[in-house]
Amino acid sequence: MTSSSDGWDAGGSLDKFEFNSGAELLFGNIKKREVCLTSLANSEKWNIRRLLEWMSENILTERLDLFMRGETVRPGILILINDVDWELLGELDYELQPQDTILFISTLHGG
Repeated sequence: MTSSSDGWDAGGSLDKFEFNSGAELLFGNIKKREVCLTSLANSEKWNIRRLLEWMSENILTERLDLFMRGETVRPGILILINDVDWELLGELDYELQPQDTILFISTLHGG
């Protein structure tokens, strides 16, 4: 299993991303990442909307349209935050907490 640690300084707020069921293929075949996210310049907190934008710009290695549709993930990509469906937590507006684990699962499979 391949993992990566990306050194964004967030004053110790380490978040973990995991990619399963093919989602890792969109991110350089790396299944786990630990990332320290910085505060935005205007003190705005990180939420899933901002995280998806950052991921698309910084760690996505395949075509954007395989991961995103508009400002959200495309249908067929499930997101769990600390083992809870992101739809129950506010989806794009969920504010990241220190040491969150965010799991991306692809339900899209070729046949």
